[in-house]
This record gives sequence, structure tokens and C-alpha cells, in this order.
Amino acid sequence: MPSVRQIKRRIRSVQNTSKITKAMSMIAASKMRRTQVAAMEGRPYSDSMISLMADIISQMGEDDYSHPLLDVRKENVANLIIVSPDRGLTGGLNSNINRLVADFISEKKKNGIDVKSIAIGKKGRDFINSLNLDLNGEIIGVTDKPSLLDITPAVSIAIGNYEEKKTDSIYIAYAKFINTTNQKPVVEPLLPIDSSFIEDHKSLGYIFEPSPAEIFSKLLPRFVEMQVFHSLLEGIASEQSARMVAMRNATDNANEMVEDLTLVMNKVRQESITAELLDIVGGVSAVE
Repeated sequence: MPSVRQIKRRIRSVQNTSKITKAMSMIAASKMRRTQVAAMEGRPYSDSMISLMADIISQMGEDDYSHPLLDVRKENVANLIIVSPDRGLTGGLNSNINRLVADFISEKKKNGIDVKSIAIGKKGRDFINSLNLDLNGEIIGVTDKPSLLDITPAVSIAIGNYEEKKTDSIYIAYAKFINTTNQKPVVEPLLPIDSSFIEDHKSLGYIFEPSPAEIFSKLLPRFVEMQVFHSLLEGIASEQSARMVAMRNATDNANEMVEDLTLVMNKVRQESITAELLDIVGGVSAVE
């Protein structure tokens, strides 16, 4: 049984940990709302861009409907862009993303498809390195207020590899923000771009200058860039939400531990006092 002094030292240690986790939870909460709004506001923009591309394609002739990013080839090599946090303390978020990435890579390898990765975030990079897999590029140190310039290198590598036929497909893995307590890791295809969204789309009769084909060729890379950037916004919102919840739970657990240790300390103190009283009574009885 530990002494009262040891238990007091343990209580102080847990209380200090509780103060740290509470502060981290408050910091994450202050960032969470802004990152959630950024992620949610990006979704209508994504939908509008898809609609615009459909309008352009609907007015293109069959001869114009061609672009390297639309080429569908036999999949021998796949590129996977992994969007992950730079730091931990996010509960099971990082492990869930890594597990999904590992399952994706394992499934591709079973089908004889080689997977090369591009990491946006330190946790994803470290996971790929731990598996000794090919890493085409890495971007770390992205803040919770990202810009398009932050993901431009990753997009350039992905598009360049596809256009040069170094890879036959591009996927992106990230944590999709559902709500404050729920973040869902997903893997979504980026390239080749699925043109099924133009089916049954009616032309609105826009007049384009320059030609629809030229606009479409300029818009496609921006579309890929937007998809990666929006995935990053979703990942950041998921990270802050997961960290706030994890640190809040850690604070609650620390407070419960303090209560349990205090109860144990009181019992030890009571036993010590009782033992001393018994010694005194025994001594008095012996003298008499």
C-alpha cells in the first residue's frame, strides 16, 4: 500500500496533467468552429464547380471531349495522396486513417497494383515510412488556416505523374468531417476524372469565349486542385474536432482519477490514524 505522501504526489501529477489537457481542449475548441465552417462552406463550391464543368462538357463536340486527365488506362501503378494531421492527441483519428490506408494499399497489392504515396501531414508520412513504401513527396507544417499554395506541390506531382503515364490512377485519403464527434476516414478517386456526372445533363446554351474545349482543359487541373484543397479543409476540421473531444475526455478521466486517489488517500490516512490509536491504547494498557 503506498504512503499518503506518495498518493499526494500522484494526485498533484494528475492535476497538472488535467490542467494541460483542459487548456489543449479549449485551444482546439477555439479553432474548431472556424475550421468546421471552412469545410462546410467548401462543399457547395465543389458542387458548383462540378455543375459548371458539366455545362461546359454538354456543349463540347465529341472530337473536343478529350484530355489527359480523362484518359482511362489499365491500372498498374496508383498514386495515393494521404491527408493527415502533423500532431497526435486526436484520439483514434490518426490510427483510423492509417488503418484505412493500409487496407487500401493491401487490397491494391493483392490485385498486382503498385501504390506510391504523397503525404500531406507528418503522421501520414511517418506511417508510409514505417511500411517502407514509396513516397513521391511530402508536405508538412500546414497550419489550420491553409491556402491553395500549401497543396500546390502535391497536386503538381499527382497531375504530372498521371500526364506522364507514371501512374494510372490517383486517390486521396482523408478524414471526412461529419460532426463534432464523428469523423469518417475515406479514400476517394481523383484521376482519371469520372465523367459520369455529365450524363443526362442538358445544355444551358452558354456562349463561351474562348471555346468550351479550351476552357475545359484549363478548368480540369483547377478541379483536381480544388478537390485536394477541400479534402485538406475536411481533414483540418476533423483534426480539431477530434482533438477537442479527446482532450475533454482526458480531462474528465484525470478528474475522476483525482477523486479515486483522494478516496484512497483518505482510507490510507484513516488506517494510519487507527493504527496509531491502537498503538497508544496498547501502550497504555501495557503500562497499567
